[in-house]
Amino acid sequence: MNVQVLTDPFGRLLWASPALPGTIHDVRAAREHGTVDALADAVIPCWADKGYRGAGGTVRTPYWGRWETLSAGQKAVNRSAKIRALVEQAMASLKHWRLLRKIRCSTTWITALVQAILTLHLTSPEG
Repeated sequence: MNVQVLTDPFGRLLWASPALPGTIHDVRAAREHGTVDALADAVIPCWADKGYRGAGGTVRTPYWGRWETLSAGQKAVNRSAKIRALVEQAMASLKHWRLLRKIRCSTTWITALVQAILTLHLTSPEG
């Protein structure tokens, strides 16, 4: 399955997309959900991994290449992209729910489960 998430700068989960089949590429899923356009319209910078390369808008992805060959600006962007680690922690908190680890059912059911888990996560004292 492919579920897109948005977090705040502190890594707290804010939103989870409807599930799409796992064969859908990340950047295509983000475009289908309108995430890239919404972030660009609101002028909200977003840090993403290399799976979102070419997304455009305000989505920032790391630069390819050896560290020695990158310009100072490219190195600065790659350093600032470490914020993605917070997103990975947020994803880990979703994957902590054993139910989502090996789920095999329709994307409709997966969407309902992810939304329920996100609600529980947001309303829990630890969320």
